[in-house]
Amino acid sequence: MSSKSTSRFQIAVVGGGIVGKACALLLAQQGMQVALIAPRPVGDTARTGEDDWDSRIYAFSASSQALLERLRVWEALDPDRIQPVRDMRVFGDESAAQTNPTAHGDLHFSAYAAAVPQLAWIIESSHVERVLDTALRFQHQVQWFDGTAEALERDMDGVTLTLGDGQRVRANCLVGADGARSWVRQQCHIGTTQRRYRQLGVVANFRCELPHQETAWQWFLGAPEKLMADEEAANGEILAMLPLPGQRVSMVWSADEAHARDLLALTPEALAATVGERANGAVGRHFGTLRCITPAQGFPLVLQRAEQFVQPHVALIGDAAHVVHPLAGQGMNLGLRDVVELGRVMADKEAFRHEGDLRLLRRYERARATDLLSLTAATDGLHRLFSLPGTPARMVRNLGMRVVGGQGLLKRFLISRALG
Repeated sequence: MSSKSTSRFQIAVVGGGIVGKACALLLAQQGMQVALIAPRPVGDTARTGEDDWDSRIYAFSASSQALLERLRVWEALDPDRIQPVRDMRVFGDESAAQTNPTAHGDLHFSAYAAAVPQLAWIIESSHVERVLDTALRFQHQVQWFDGTAEALERDMDGVTLTLGDGQRVRANCLVGADGARSWVRQQCHIGTTQRRYRQLGVVANFRCELPHQETAWQWFLGAPEKLMADEEAANGEILAMLPLPGQRVSMVWSADEAHARDLLALTPEALAATVGERANGAVGRHFGTLRCITPAQGFPLVLQRAEQFVQPHVALIGDAAHVVHPLAGQGMNLGLRDVVELGRVMADKEAFRHEGDLRLLRRYERARATDLLSLTAATDGLHRLFSLPGTPARMVRNLGMRVVGGQGLLKRFLISRALG
């Protein structure tokens, strides 16, 4: 079989999720020649049915919205499938156990109090990807290779990828945006530090009887009773109900693996009834009767960080670089902030440096360190705190929630961090 010619680029992005596509689009708009290596989506049918909603949704922060607007993607999104979040209510296990929670028994984050239009936007993953796909088709600086990379060679001047169909792609810099099990990361022999939460994130969408009032709700439920005696196995469960357009809500339930499998095995009717009964019936009181409109899906929850984000001619972004617990809904925003920072570093590059210069890429790595450290500490710390068994631990964490709930300046600071 004859060998195929080599295509040459400044940047090659491996990975076809939101982060990878946004990265390819941003760098191309900055004038770079970009190769995007990812399988093209099968079909391009928009979800238009009344109950045809993607069960995988994301909460996009102000910084992520600004990036999508900069990419000229935001205005192309269907406004009928975007839900602003104006308020957020977070309940500790003390409040979740009460039929009538007391004042300051929860954390209330308000867009009005923070003097911002909204705290976040809830959008389906598939809808954002579809609009990014359209933008990429019209971006002539990007060449989309429909396939997967199977071999990686590096030398002093760059990287060469060999694709499954024999095509070869040569680039000054390779960006790995190919998820938590990153092929790029493995080929570069970059290790990870990882902690499994022994939980699955169970997601599903529901129609609700009562209006959600543009409010996101989250309950720390503690560990399932059957695990409470085993401190090693006990893991605090977290239930989030996020508003969708119309009288619809999206559930994200961080549940113990065994419990999650039980939830995934339920019929849609039984799952809706089970969710409505949680937090001592608080879910049902706020949303009324629920009707499941998407099949439940589950995905494993881990805390993971690559030991290096960069090597000569290589940079990792998104889940390839870091994975955090979804309790704050910030994983996607963290990845999109990687994109913004990598774009800034490339835009500010000195003329005498090429895109794969390690000293250049380390600027990106250093710039992302603080943001990642603070968010990881917050999400993992909260998860650990609410997983601790026993009355003393419960008293301390719920006292802490009441203290934070009474501090307006602190809450505004937390909101500003969440907005990015």
